[in-house]
Amino acid sequence: MEKIILFDGECNFCDKSVQFIIKRDPEGHFKFASLQSEIGKRLLERCNSPKDIDSFILIEESDCYFKSSAALRVCKNITGAWKILTIFLVIPKPIRDFFYDIVAKNRYKWFGEKESCMLPSPEERKRFL
Repeated sequence: MEKIILFDGECNFCDKSVQFIIKRDPEGHFKFASLQSEIGKRLLERCNSPKDIDSFILIEESDCYFKSSAALRVCKNITGAWKILTIFLVIPKPIRDFFYDIVAKNRYKWFGEKESCMLPSPEERKRFL
């Protein structure tokens, strides 16, 4: 099953999140694309999402997950104790996304903004679209 993560390529927190996922996805189930890239923009259209969205997005086959739902579904598919976080899926989405939005609104202030995208290793480069 194809799993693509769309992320804000200018956000330090998002960049660290991608690195975190890569380290915990040794089988390489996830592929990555920045929201700012051409392929990222095309994938956003496929999800029928607004063009100005800057959320973390998970695409699994024909399904698109946004914000907390995307993050928790990723946790389900990485190694380690992170799978236990999927228990939060029982919390109604508006409540989960309220807390997600607090972090999202402050991510540049708390974690900074990147001048340029990270340079992945040759092995990691295969996982970027």
